[in-house]
Amino acid sequence: MKKLSLGIFLSALLMVGLSSCNPKRIDSKLLLNEVLMVNENNYMNDYGIRSPWIEIFNKSYNVTDMAGCYLRMSNNPGDTVTYTIPKGDVTTKVAQRQQAIFFADGEPNRGTYHLNFTLDPEKTTWLGLFDTRMKLLDQVTIPANTLGADHSYARVDDGKPEWEVKGNSSKKYVSPKANNMIKESNPKMEKFAEQDKSGVGMTVSAVSVVFTALLLLYLSFRFIGKYFSGRDEKKAAAAAQPVATVKAEEKKENKSAAASDEVYAAIAMALYEMQGGMHDVESGVLTLVDQQSAWSAKSGFMRAKPERK
Repeated sequence: MKKLSLGIFLSALLMVGLSSCNPKRIDSKLLLNEVLMVNENNYMNDYGIRSPWIEIFNKSYNVTDMAGCYLRMSNNPGDTVTYTIPKGDVTTKVAQRQQAIFFADGEPNRGTYHLNFTLDPEKTTWLGLFDTRMKLLDQVTIPANTLGADHSYARVDDGKPEWEVKGNSSKKYVSPKANNMIKESNPKMEKFAEQDKSGVGMTVSAVSVVFTALLLLYLSFRFIGKYFSGRDEKKAAAAAQPVATVKAEEKKENKSAAASDEVYAAIAMALYEMQGGMHDVESGVLTLVDQQSAWSAKSGFMRAKPERK
């Protein structure tokens, strides 16, 4: 028993050790998406001033509120500046798959989207995004002297793990509050359009999809309706069976009770007759009485003879 307990303890200890060796995954709705440090001819803030900016991307398909989150910046270890995104501002809610821009102008008194620090392209810059409990959501380190004027350090595509410098070629655009990768064409759609120039294939495909969807919907409602109808009938039959049984038993009891009452009545009548209660005592002598009524007597209609005195 002691060996078994010791083995379980060592196994649990080993699992804890292995799990602690795994790197911590960052799976956040909000991500740092693009950073521009030298703004000469790029995006202007609400005061008409061009300043460095940081773009945050909401990769989820729900509205996410940034209020209470933290943006932190550091050029040297131990030299970290923290900006708290204010609460109570409705504009801090980022729509699904959309971006928000924060201006690193060192002027937080200008509004919610103005940070209390600036960005220096000649220094290695670490940026971190934390949630309201100071849990790390995302981070990025921009090497010194990487970005030139109007160049940004951005993800290859929104939410993708790879980063690159944008703005130094015609195919890599700096895209504040827009997708990092602008897709001008869809190869699959272009290939389909080339193979189906008349549009018959597209029509057949669309009609097939609609017909299949309607058929599946019809079958679903039909089988679901049958299932629930059968279940309701079974419930009704199960509920009616005890009532029918009770009624049959009551009817049987009433019938037997009525039969027993008739038997008792017949027995009582027989006893009463046996004791002579239903017949009069007769002498057996017939008496004929001649009695005429006023209607049948002729003398009643004749005039009486007057008497002499």
